[in-house]
Amino acid sequence: MRRRPFIVLSVLAALALGAIAWAERGAILIWLAPQKSATADASEQAKHANARFWDALHGGRYDELPGVIEALTAAYLENPRHAETAAHVAFSHVWYATERARFDRPRATVTEHFMLARRYFSEAVRLSPKDERFKGFLASMELVEAGIHRDEKLRRRGYLDLMASVQGWPEFNLFTAGYVLSGLPFSDPRYAEGVEYQWRNIEVCVGEKVDRAAAGWAKYLKLETTTGPKRACWNSWIAPHNFEGFFLNMGDMLVKQGDPATARRIYATARLSKTYQQWPFKAVLEERLAHADENVALFRDPKPGEKRRTIMLFTDFACMGCHQEK
Repeated sequence: MRRRPFIVLSVLAALALGAIAWAERGAILIWLAPQKSATADASEQAKHANARFWDALHGGRYDELPGVIEALTAAYLENPRHAETAAHVAFSHVWYATERARFDRPRATVTEHFMLARRYFSEAVRLSPKDERFKGFLASMELVEAGIHRDEKLRRRGYLDLMASVQGWPEFNLFTAGYVLSGLPFSDPRYAEGVEYQWRNIEVCVGEKVDRAAAGWAKYLKLETTTGPKRACWNSWIAPHNFEGFFLNMGDMLVKQGDPATARRIYATARLSKTYQQWPFKAVLEERLAHADENVALFRDPKPGEKRRTIMLFTDFACMGCHQEK
């Protein structure tokens, strides 16, 4: 009878050792699993779905998003190794959730689109690990999801991932970093950090320190390019009004920070674009120029349901400000 405790302990020890051994074997099995490989070849289904995505994006047809997401997801399921398709599924979910101001009463479940975007961006990064755009967007979604779940560990990871993406392509991801931080309260130290990223974005684009008091840009227009890392500083086929949208958002951020005088100079820079007259949101910028002082309070404490007179990230053109062609 005295031996029973010893026998029980022996059995428990054996089970524990077995569990450890199984965990180790499991870890080895996972480690030995082949990496998911990418393919550069898009199927006809994927080509059609991706073309449909671009058509809706450049046309500003938000109402087509459910069909676009369905087509892209079907193409991804057919071939889950195509990075562009995975990224476009993610972008579509981001667009849907980010411009939720279009709805009079957005449903709480709209946040699920951010989480789906994070999942598909993670696949895009796995399949195209050198694409710094995907890394920046993935980090942004990590920050958004961390805010939804009040997850401090994920927030820190997202922030570090975002800073790494800035190092990888500062001309592109400094804007990404600033934009995602623009939704914070103006009193949060990271909000000022986001404004600083916009200034740094300008400086890496022009290759020198700028006079922030004058905020002049005209002399730099000769630098416009469609190739290399600095193509992210200008308008492109992907973002036909990237230049205008950048300065609209930066002006908004400066207004919210409490500097409407500098904001006006930044807003006015958008007028230098060759495509300014064709920009669908020209009237929005002109209105902001006229009301910059009174917008300080509105941007800091936006009215419920406000779709336009709030910081760009919270408007119904949060994505379209750069991507809608006409």
